[in-house]
Amino acid sequence: MIKLSIDQIIAKINQEETFHAVSDDYSFTIKIDEYVHYACGAVHDGHQFRKELWENCIHTEYERWFEEDPETKEMVKSHPIVIAGMDSRFEYDLNRAPESAIYEDAWGKQLWHTPLSVEMREKSLAKHYSFYKVVYALISKLEEKFGMCVVYDMHSYNWKRWEREVPTWNLGTANVDEERFANSIESWRAILEQMPLPNGIRSTSKINDTFQGNGYFLKYITQNFSNTLVLATEIAKVYCDELEQIMYPEVVNAVEVYLRKELKNHADTFYKAYKV
Repeated sequence: MIKLSIDQIIAKINQEETFHAVSDDYSFTIKIDEYVHYACGAVHDGHQFRKELWENCIHTEYERWFEEDPETKEMVKSHPIVIAGMDSRFEYDLNRAPESAIYEDAWGKQLWHTPLSVEMREKSLAKHYSFYKVVYALISKLEEKFGMCVVYDMHSYNWKRWEREVPTWNLGTANVDEERFANSIESWRAILEQMPLPNGIRSTSKINDTFQGNGYFLKYITQNFSNTLVLATEIAKVYCDELEQIMYPEVVNAVEVYLRKELKNHADTFYKAYKV
């Protein structure tokens, strides 16, 4: 992996070079082992929280971790194209539009002791802007090269806060063309439902049950690219103890091993069905 500026990353994409890089501000990573018709994203994987914000933040490190999506990059690491955030959503949220990406409060609790200065906000939003410049370049290249593209937008959610039974996997499809891509949406749901998991965990999968796919990453790509399907894919945090902050690496590994084959198969089937 090498450190590159945003312009250098975009230049490599435009020239169809393969590379593993971290942005020069250390806000996200991107790897391209091969230019293929699909990509994986993990925008909430990051936990970094720049030090100049620590004393002003009311939320504890654990409270931030609780709302992040740890290990979602790990679940798709074997695929040829992966882009993932390194910073915590509590600094700026890559899955929100720029105007709402910096929280004033988070899950009912005020975030800052004193409001952030314009300078502090601009530092964070500059990283948000840079990430989406790269996303635009990447999807432009994939649509140019293949005509069609599918993006697996990986997230996780805290299932223990729900007062009803919730699925292991949730697909949010409210902001994609559900009629055009109905077969691919349903086949992805079925694939997730068949995932074998350790420790007696049962894999269930539903569409728009806990979340509807309202994230900015999905909306940005869908609104800017007419031939790319984004599948907002949320796993309940069955791969950790979300209350005790204990990870279950054997569960994360099981997800990664299953998706290594089945995600690629789904992407290949998608491309054969929809290529233009």
